[in-house]
Amino acid sequence: MGCAAAHHLPIVPPVIRAILHLLNDQPLNAELLHEPKPSDAAVVCTNLRTVDGKKPVFIDFSDSTFIFPMASVRFVEVPTGAGEGDRARAAADAAAGSANETEDLEIDEDFLRRVREA
Repeated sequence: MGCAAAHHLPIVPPVIRAILHLLNDQPLNAELLHEPKPSDAAVVCTNLRTVDGKKPVFIDFSDSTFIFPMASVRFVEVPTGAGEGDRARAAADAAAGSANETEDLEIDEDFLRRVREA
């Protein structure tokens, strides 16, 4: 009986890694508690991060549960795959790709100078 008591682990519900595309805002990586349905009024998620993996500036506690009304969500991107591991890798690859795209952008100082002078 003592061994059975040692094997009691908390049951953690599986999460779905997704990318929330909000209206007039940058996409956010999130873990959904369940896959959204067309009848849902809100998206419930945890572990909210920007696509580059940082905590968004508008949240106070990163361990909170977040509820976004569907009216503020353009769409929810759930990477497809055979399993949760594939979904997690696809979300990480998408986040890394977005971060690499922003690194490639350079500011053309000559162009900015001409705009300021005009």
